[in-house]
Amino acid sequence: MVSNSLMKLFSSTRIILSYAPGLGFIMMLHTAILTLRPDITDIENRVEDIKLNEIYTSYDFIIVGGGSAGAVLANRLTEIPEWRVLLLEAGGDETLLTDIPILFPFIQLTPVDWQFKTQPTDTSCQAMDEYRCNWPRGKVLGGSSVLNAMLYIRGNRRDYDRWARAGNPGWSYEEVLPYFKKSEDMKIDEVEKEYHGFGGYLSVEYFRFYSRVSEFFLNAGKEMGYDVRDVNGYKQTGFILSHATLKDGLRCSTAKAFLRPIRERPNLHISMHSLVEKVIIDENTKQAKGVIFTKNGITRQVFAEREVILSAGALQSPQVLMLSGVGPAEHLINHGINPIWDAPGVGENLQDHVAMGGITFLIDPPELDEFDRPYSFVLPKSFTMKTIKEFLLEKKGIMYGLPACEVMAFIKTKYANQSDDWPDIQMFLQAYGDNTDGGLFSKRAASLTDEFYASVYEPILYKDAYQIMPLLLRPKSRGFLKLASSDPKDAILVYPNYFSHPQDIQILIEGAKFAYELSKTQIMQQLNARINELKIPGCKEFELLSDEYWRCHARHYTQTIYHPSGTCKMGHSNDPTAVVDNRLNVHGIHNLRVVDASIMPYIPSGNTNAPTIMIAEKAADMIKEDWLAPGDIVYDNNYLNK
Repeated sequence: MVSNSLMKLFSSTRIILSYAPGLGFIMMLHTAILTLRPDITDIENRVEDIKLNEIYTSYDFIIVGGGSAGAVLANRLTEIPEWRVLLLEAGGDETLLTDIPILFPFIQLTPVDWQFKTQPTDTSCQAMDEYRCNWPRGKVLGGSSVLNAMLYIRGNRRDYDRWARAGNPGWSYEEVLPYFKKSEDMKIDEVEKEYHGFGGYLSVEYFRFYSRVSEFFLNAGKEMGYDVRDVNGYKQTGFILSHATLKDGLRCSTAKAFLRPIRERPNLHISMHSLVEKVIIDENTKQAKGVIFTKNGITRQVFAEREVILSAGALQSPQVLMLSGVGPAEHLINHGINPIWDAPGVGENLQDHVAMGGITFLIDPPELDEFDRPYSFVLPKSFTMKTIKEFLLEKKGIMYGLPACEVMAFIKTKYANQSDDWPDIQMFLQAYGDNTDGGLFSKRAASLTDEFYASVYEPILYKDAYQIMPLLLRPKSRGFLKLASSDPKDAILVYPNYFSHPQDIQILIEGAKFAYELSKTQIMQQLNARINELKIPGCKEFELLSDEYWRCHARHYTQTIYHPSGTCKMGHSNDPTAVVDNRLNVHGIHNLRVVDASIMPYIPSGNTNAPTIMIAEKAADMIKEDWLAPGDIVYDNNYLNK
């Protein structure tokens, strides 16, 4: 019997040795793209970074953050030719590799990622280094839409009706649906067309490549009584072959969708590598006047004639507010910051879609001929010269796929209202296992310890497998953010408080049980699907498949789904925890708005990228209503189509 310490040493050494050929593959791919894929390099359409000495002293609007929301706002506000808009983004432009769907986990922990981590805890993230989960966030034009899994999900109609009932008129499902449709250019035929938009900036497609196991997932769902449906249509409960923000098979970030087409508008300046340090707020009038930012080591002030708009995301919009003197007064004073407005809700109400990772099922697929699609993603079989040739020359193949979520399911556990279409679990049905990439991507992205990986996955290395990841759609737990210091370069401290409400983990346990039951369907048994019986270190005392085991599993392999939200909560001024009103103006401060996922009072029941884009679309119209007289909006089609 090989000792645990020896297995750990072997595993960590093997993974380290695999980095060299892995990085060699990436470098070769990057070089080949420069030569053979002008559609990815896209030199003619890339956004130009304005030089520091060309930035004006003042603009009508200053947008802080060029991500999923900021890029949309920059587009829509510059539809008014008289409005001058400055978009400030801390990162640079998208890289060539971010376009490739299958490389999405590789992009994490690179310079385009802020590389946040949660604070250590003994109730979650126990399988991770230092008991801290990675929280990737995009430090790049396009923000987290450059790092995410590209999945296009809007949430449930009841989510938005709930927002409206919480004191936010204008945010019901019927009122926000037009803004989802406004952005969208739906390219998939099998949708309920009355719920979708066609011809918008944001392209939505199927992935060009799906593994064979995806067909089994959909049929297993049918066997369990679920319909395959458009989950962004009338009803959400069911299975779906994943829809994604793709254009011609490649990632369609908000930078690609909303900024590149308008790059020549003369009233838009985009300044990259520009870190905003604070909003300038007049202490007497409580009015936002502009921002202080640093670019290339030089600090500048720039002023806003109309508004400053924070679109820095659910972690950094509250950070910028606190650094500017808007936040919990005592906390600000402790960091030497003068509190201009005591706003106790800033940084509170933190929500995320927590998931249980690593539920792996081995399969025995039939032998394939050289032209057949593989049943699952196994790294040595998938990253080959044939793979590169298909991608570079034929624009097809596995590099156009997303093994991390080929199929999604929205299901109701026993804790949900069975008579209502409001699922409480989302399932990611994955055409790979943590064992199938040898730890090169998944172990690194999740920050799993060597001991954990060696114990659970090394003995089944590179065997065909799939995973199912249940995630909690409406957590009752709430976390919070705190400043590390008054230095804008110091990362915000993240306390997600996963599982602080006991029902959250109970619902996830039901999701894990569903994953196991799906493996027992007749269709999955055609592949001899069977759960990986290697127990998690720290959970070996519990019986496999028992509630106690799944509870322990969740506390160890705790997985973010990259959806932080709620930290600048939208609500009425009589709610002390609310930060912005229903028009996204910051309570107590004039000419300052927040427009991003931080304003969500409750996290939607699904991925948050599409809802964030919707929020920006709606905010842009509200801003136009507030600053333009009725009838003043005149669209010059030639101007808009530049």
